[in-house]
Amino acid sequence: MKEAIDHPDHYNSGKIEVIEVIEDWDLDFCLGNAIKYIGRAGKKDKSKEIEDLSKALWYIQRRIKRLEE
Repeated sequence: MKEAIDHPDHYNSGKIEVIEVIEDWDLDFCLGNAIKYIGRAGKKDKSKEIEDLSKALWYIQRRIKRLEE
Protein backbone atom coordinates (compact mmCIF):
# COMPACT_ATOMS: atom_id res chain seq x y z
CA MET A 1 0.00 0.00 0.00
CA LYS A 2 2.88 2.39 0.75
CA GLU A 3 3.97 2.39 -2.91
CA ALA A 4 0.56 3.75 -3.94
CA ILE A 5 1.06 6.74 -1.63
CA ASP A 6 4.80 7.24 -1.14
CA HIS A 7 6.84 7.23 -4.37
CA PRO A 8 4.32 5.55 -6.73
CA ASP A 9 5.88 4.08 -9.87
CA HIS A 10 3.91 6.32 -12.25
CA TYR A 11 5.67 9.38 -10.77
CA ASN A 12 9.14 7.80 -10.68
CA SER A 13 10.03 6.80 -14.21
CA GLY A 14 13.15 8.96 -14.49
CA LYS A 15 15.98 10.10 -12.29
CA ILE A 16 13.84 12.52 -10.28
CA GLU A 17 10.32 12.34 -8.94
CA VAL A 18 7.65 14.70 -10.28
CA ILE A 19 7.04 16.23 -6.85
CA GLU A 20 10.74 17.17 -6.64
CA VAL A 21 10.46 19.12 -9.91
CA ILE A 22 7.31 20.90 -8.72
CA GLU A 23 8.92 21.86 -5.42
CA ASP A 24 12.31 22.80 -6.91
CA TRP A 25 10.71 25.02 -9.54
CA ASP A 26 8.33 26.49 -6.92
CA LEU A 27 5.31 25.95 -9.17
CA ASP A 28 1.82 27.06 -8.22
CA PHE A 29 -1.10 24.62 -8.01
CA CYS A 30 -2.09 24.78 -11.68
CA LEU A 31 1.40 24.46 -13.13
CA GLY A 32 2.30 21.79 -10.58
CA ASN A 33 -0.71 19.73 -11.58
CA ALA A 34 0.09 20.20 -15.26
CA ILE A 35 3.59 18.82 -14.68
CA LYS A 36 2.13 15.98 -12.61
CA TYR A 37 -0.24 14.91 -15.38
CA ILE A 38 2.42 15.28 -18.09
CA GLY A 39 4.86 13.24 -16.01
CA ARG A 40 2.45 10.39 -15.45
CA ALA A 41 0.74 10.41 -18.87
CA GLY A 42 0.40 6.83 -20.04
CA LYS A 43 2.38 5.43 -17.11
CA LYS A 44 -0.34 4.97 -14.51
CA ASP A 45 -2.82 3.67 -17.09
CA LYS A 46 -1.80 3.50 -20.76
CA SER A 47 -5.43 3.72 -21.86
CA LYS A 48 -5.75 7.12 -20.14
CA GLU A 49 -2.75 8.86 -21.67
CA ILE A 50 -4.94 11.28 -23.65
CA GLU A 51 -7.01 11.96 -20.53
CA ASP A 52 -3.88 12.77 -18.51
CA LEU A 53 -2.61 15.13 -21.23
CA SER A 54 -6.04 16.76 -21.48
CA LYS A 55 -5.97 17.37 -17.73
CA ALA A 56 -2.52 18.95 -18.05
CA LEU A 57 -3.81 21.19 -20.82
CA TRP A 58 -6.82 22.19 -18.68
CA TYR A 59 -4.54 23.31 -15.86
CA ILE A 60 -2.26 25.22 -18.25
CA GLN A 61 -5.25 26.98 -19.81
CA ARG A 62 -6.56 27.87 -16.36
CA ARG A 63 -3.18 29.40 -15.45
CA ILE A 64 -3.13 31.39 -18.71
CA LYS A 65 -6.65 32.66 -18.03
CA ARG A 66 -5.65 33.85 -14.56
CA LEU A 67 -2.61 35.65 -15.99
CA GLU A 68 -4.75 37.39 -18.59
CA GLU A 69 -7.24 38.69 -16.01
